[in-house]
Formats: sequence, structure tokens, C-alpha cells
Amino acid sequence: MSSGFAFATWAARIPSVKSQLQLSPQQLGLLLLALPIGSIMSLLGAGPLVARTSPRRAVAAASLASAAGLCLAGIGAQGAFTVTAAGLALLGLSTGIWDVAMNVEAAAVEQQTGTSIMSRFHASLSAGTVLGAGFAAACAAFNIPVVVHLAVVAALIAVAVPLSTRRYLATAAQPSAHPPTRNALRAWTEPRTLALGIFVLSMAFSEGTGNDWLASAMIEGHHTSAAVGSLSFAMFVAAMTLGRWFGPSLVNRYGPRLVTRASAVLAMFGLAVTIFGPHRALALVGVITWGLGTAMGFPLGISAAADDPRHAAVRVGVVSSIGYTAFLAGPPLLGFLANHVGILRSLSITLGVIAIGLLFTTEFQADGRRRPQGAGTKTGGELAVSDAVTASPDQ
Repeated sequence: MSSGFAFATWAARIPSVKSQLQLSPQQLGLLLLALPIGSIMSLLGAGPLVARTSPRRAVAAASLASAAGLCLAGIGAQGAFTVTAAGLALLGLSTGIWDVAMNVEAAAVEQQTGTSIMSRFHASLSAGTVLGAGFAAACAAFNIPVVVHLAVVAALIAVAVPLSTRRYLATAAQPSAHPPTRNALRAWTEPRTLALGIFVLSMAFSEGTGNDWLASAMIEGHHTSAAVGSLSFAMFVAAMTLGRWFGPSLVNRYGPRLVTRASAVLAMFGLAVTIFGPHRALALVGVITWGLGTAMGFPLGISAAADDPRHAAVRVGVVSSIGYTAFLAGPPLLGFLANHVGILRSLSITLGVIAIGLLFTTEFQADGRRRPQGAGTKTGGELAVSDAVTASPDQ
């Protein structure tokens, strides 16, 4: 939840930062590029790092770095473009490690329970974005300075997250004949892992488009106020939260393959209504539909990549790295198009990206059954995550 709250704190104040720094759409795209660059840099080594340490330690350290990045971004928003970019890069760097560690921990719990619940962990993250976006909308409505807003949230995260990791599964890194870095390189050659990465990329592009551009698109394209623009973002992440919370029952009943296909089609429909809807109210309905369709894509892709606990950390790292390419390519690409057709119409490219992801849903299981859990458990019921993630793909 805290990771989502931290990101939404920044994302919902993007229109305010754009105004304060007097940025064009193309300049805003370049600024937004700093965060995914940081994430990509960290994701390439996050899997081996988590395998060598533990999800608990990785999340605690990454949360402190994220808090520092938020503070720096807030300070730069007062008039220093490069300082804001540096803060976003640090935020992205820490978020990449944070995300992989959280997903490995969530996969451990999912493997332990033997049922599809990954999306509910992502729903918790989305709930954090709802709270963060709602709080940000209130701050924007009451003209709370961006620097004050970001600093307060950073302080809360720096205290709360390290304390919360005490309840993680008790795991510790174990020696392995095959170093995690070597395992990660091998994972990059696995066709199924790469295919899942492309699917996750398409859904991350959809999610990232909503996170980074929705508020500004509503303000510019549908002529709403800044508060309504922030509210539309809150509606988008709220729809994602609901979809992720109630989605597991659909997965268990119909299987990941059908759910991912239906989700992609629903996301495309909602996005089209958001872009081309003739009225604000209809566009907001599209926002909700878009959010519901996007909800299950990322968590199901991560869950599929982590379905074998022996290789969870490195494969999640690979899939996450590919997925975050969407955040790397999206901001400048949409920023360039926005200079020619406007922010709202530039979102049309997301339709094509989701359609490509739809082609890779064949890599998901046709039913909702989980793998046998015997190889991944310890006496007392605690999953041997650390033993699992350091095993060689050859075994």
C-alpha cells in the first residue's frame, strides 16, 4: 500500500508541477522519463539483490530511498527542473527494488496458500494509490504547496514501511552453487518468461498512461479543473483496486488465460470511451472501465512468472524489467505526440500497445489450478523462498 501511496503522491501532483515549472507537453514527457530510467536501472539487478538478501531487507531499504526521492522531487518542483528529475530518478531506482521484493514476497504467500491471490496484494498497492490520489486532490484543492505535500508523505513512509516489514515471512539468503546473477542472465533467454514480459509491458503501458497522463489529459482535453483532473486519476486507480480485489474469484473459476484476454479487451474499450467520449461524464465512465480492464494484467503476469518458487526472484526481475520499459518509452512518446495532437488524443497509441499484449495471453494457464506446493515449503508452513530463488534454472 505504501508504495502505491508514494507513487500517487507524485503522479496526482504532476499538473501542479507542470504549471510551476512552466513545462510544455514534450518537456513534461522528458521529466517523467527520469522515474522509469531509475526503475529500469534498479530492476536489472533487483532479482539477484533480493535473492542474496531477503524481501524484508530490500523493502525496508528501498522505502527509505523512496522517501528521499519524494523530498528531492518536491524541492525541485519549486523551480529546479534538474533537481526534480534527480528526485524522480531516485524514486524510480528505489521503487524498482521495492516492487520486485514485494512481488517475490507475495508470490511466496501465494504459493503457500495454493490459490490465486496475487492480484489482491496488487489491490492493496492500488488502494494506496487511491488514498494517495485522494489526499493529493485535497491538497490541490486547498492549494497546499507541492513541496510540503511530498515532504509530509515522505516522512510517513520512512517511518511506517520499515516497521511493517517485521511481519514478512522469515527468510534469509542461502549459499548456492549457481549465483543469482548467473541465474538472471539465463532467465533472459527463456521464451515464456520473455513472452510474459511483453504482456506485462502492454498492461504496464496502459497503467502508466493512466498514472502519468490521465489528469493532464482530462484538464486539457475535456476542460476540467485541476481538482477534477486529480479526481479522475483517483477514479482510475479506484477501479483498478476493485478489479484486483474481486478478480481472483474470476481467475479461479475461468482461468488466467480467459481473464487476461477479457481484461485487455475491456481496457481497450474503456480507453476509447475516455479519449473519444463527447461528454465529461461519459469520459469518466470510460476511465472507470479502463481501470477495471487494466487491473488484472500486471499481477497475473507477475504471478505466472513466479509460479515456480525456485526461480521466482530472477524471473520476476526479468518480467518487471521488460514491463517497466513501458514506463521508459511511454512518457517521451506520448509527450512528442501530444505536441501535435494534444494530450488526450495521444493516448490512442495505448490501444495498439494493449492489442499487442493480447497476442501473448496464450502463455497463461487455461485454468486456475495452482502447482503442487510440496517443494516450496518448510516445516511449520513457512515457504523456503530464499532456498527457492537461488536455485539454478538447470535444476
